[in-house]
Amino acid sequence: MNIDAYLQRINYRGSRAPTADTLRALQVAHLLSVPFENLSIHAGEPIVLEDEALFDKIVIRRRGGFCYELNGLFSALLRGLGFKVEMLSAGVANAEEGTFGPDFDHMVLMVTLGERWLADVGFGDSFLQPLLLDYGREQTETRRAYKVVSDNDHLILMQRESNGEWNNQYRFNLQPFSYPDYAGMCHYHQTSPESHFTSGRICTRATPEGRITLSEMRLITTDQKGVKQERLLKDEEEYNTTLREHFGIAMSH
Repeated sequence: MNIDAYLQRINYRGSRAPTADTLRALQVAHLLSVPFENLSIHAGEPIVLEDEALFDKIVIRRRGGFCYELNGLFSALLRGLGFKVEMLSAGVANAEEGTFGPDFDHMVLMVTLGERWLADVGFGDSFLQPLLLDYGREQTETRRAYKVVSDNDHLILMQRESNGEWNNQYRFNLQPFSYPDYAGMCHYHQTSPESHFTSGRICTRATPEGRITLSEMRLITTDQKGVKQERLLKDEEEYNTTLREHFGIAMSH
């Protein structure tokens, strides 16, 4: 992997030492630079879970991706910098049903630096900085807080909203996996009408002010207090222009 090119892609110029401060800075830089997006699914582009293919897509072609792609390649970067990192399987919470999705529904990373950290650059609007795997400890960001709690043979990531309500995000365990283990669910999310990824195009990225999201023809900006402004785009030409201007993405289809 060309580490220099990857770090340039995420506009990172800081320390490369495998420390907690470096991990924190890398995750924030990644989230500010590389969007979470499912555009390949709607453009008929197959998603290949291999470092070389993901590097070409995310770094060379300056695209984003969804969890398997973003966290997969981020884990390769971290290993290249000397971090001990493992891919974990997670099931995403279904708030309406009070249940969790199947294993490998989401990929999240565990980084061990003496202490263990949860890192994630592939879950959209979630924690910006890695979370210490200190069960039950509240870790606060601007308008939210997070904690990891134990639930029998799983751990659950919970998020506290500005109204004080705690919501489940996903549950996981600490068994390490590799790309082939995620292949079945990756295919499911690309093809199944039951997957929310096939129901519409999404492209979202953290910004210093909050977040910017393109959900089909709706452009949504969110500030650090959670206040949203929404604008409806008029046609595909404006959609493609918005993709280029706000996310640096030029689709070839």
